[in-house]
Amino acid sequence: MWKRVRLELARTPQFPAGSKEYGYEVTAPLDEQGHLVPEEWRKAKGAAVVRRFWHGEEQQTGNLIHTRHRTWAFSYAPGEDDDEPVFKLDHHRLVQGEYVSVTERGVTRPFHVASVVPVQ
Repeated sequence: MWKRVRLELARTPQFPAGSKEYGYEVTAPLDEQGHLVPEEWRKAKGAAVVRRFWHGEEQQTGNLIHTRHRTWAFSYAPGEDDDEPVFKLDHHRLVQGEYVSVTERGVTRPFHVASVVPVQ
């Protein structure tokens, strides 16, 4: 049920072919169709880890959280200042080839699901 999902930057004006050097690795509970399972997340919130990798910057490690605004986000420190909302994560399927949008520092970017592997 718990999977490690690698999100890589999809096509943008700055990166017409996308880039493997910008993205996230997220550990989260997913059902067989690739949907997030909130009940399982609630049981082990601390296991829902996100690692942000960004060319030229230090990696950041945080957690997948459910905000008071009822959205899912990546968070690296307490408080909302650094939260990166994931657009409609509760509706998207995290399966290879699908896309999600992450808003980081006020900029929304598309990411494609590059891989999904079981967590041991």
